[in-house]
Amino acid sequence: MRRNISAIAVHGILGLYTLLALFPILLVIFNSFKTKNAIFGAPLTLPTPSTFSLVGYNRVFGDSAVGSYYVNSIAVTAGTIFFTLLFGAMAAWALTEYRFRWNTLLALFFSIGIMVPIRLGSVAIIQLVVSLNLINTRTALILVYTAQNLPLSIFILSEFIAQIPKDLREAARCDGLSEYNIFFHIVLPLIRPAMATVAVFTMIPVWNDLWFPLLLAPTGGKQTITLGIQQFLGQYITDWNAVLAALSTAIIPVLLLYVVFSRQLIRGLTSGAVK
Repeated sequence: MRRNISAIAVHGILGLYTLLALFPILLVIFNSFKTKNAIFGAPLTLPTPSTFSLVGYNRVFGDSAVGSYYVNSIAVTAGTIFFTLLFGAMAAWALTEYRFRWNTLLALFFSIGIMVPIRLGSVAIIQLVVSLNLINTRTALILVYTAQNLPLSIFILSEFIAQIPKDLREAARCDGLSEYNIFFHIVLPLIRPAMATVAVFTMIPVWNDLWFPLLLAPTGGKQTITLGIQQFLGQYITDWNAVLAALSTAIIPVLLLYVVFSRQLIRGLTSGAVK
């Protein structure tokens, strides 16, 4: 009886937490289908036949540049996730598996990268990007975001790689497998939950970031969707219908990526919690 009550209480708390977490998202989506007067007059109500309007979506998708903004955001986010996972797993494997002179110092250096915000070096980053002729390119954003997320990814993946039994790796070496085969065919499959966790922690800040797109790719059709939405925001007049419509559609790619990684994410977050 007590277990049933506890289970009901836990489910109730989780349901309340989910509702509170989803409420702002649902509020944006509902108001994106309203007229401007209804958005300000009754923001907490559902759209009705008298307040329903698609004017915001018509303006967003009527602008040919908005489609390229979504493509830029998807390309930058996907590229950042790929290179962060690849280089982060390689670095974590090297720091965990091999012992060399500067092993501890290098691990400490990466740890400092978690604590020191990369935005402090914005001026130096702009100068470097300009010198490499990468300004207004998606490549610049991918490189900066990868460098930004590598320290945390290395820290997380190192902890998971350290849990892999050493006998398993030694057995693979005795069978004649190269270090590359051990890494790609044994280590990577075993740390998929950790990689999914890193992917989720990587994609959300990259997708929502406004700082580096504004500095490194503000023009030339390379703007991300977060920066592209700013065209609907003016000093004196703001097109709230278009802003809410753009924000509502911008949620979809993030939700899809989260669904893809959700099962592995839960396994990664709960790994070692229950023995």
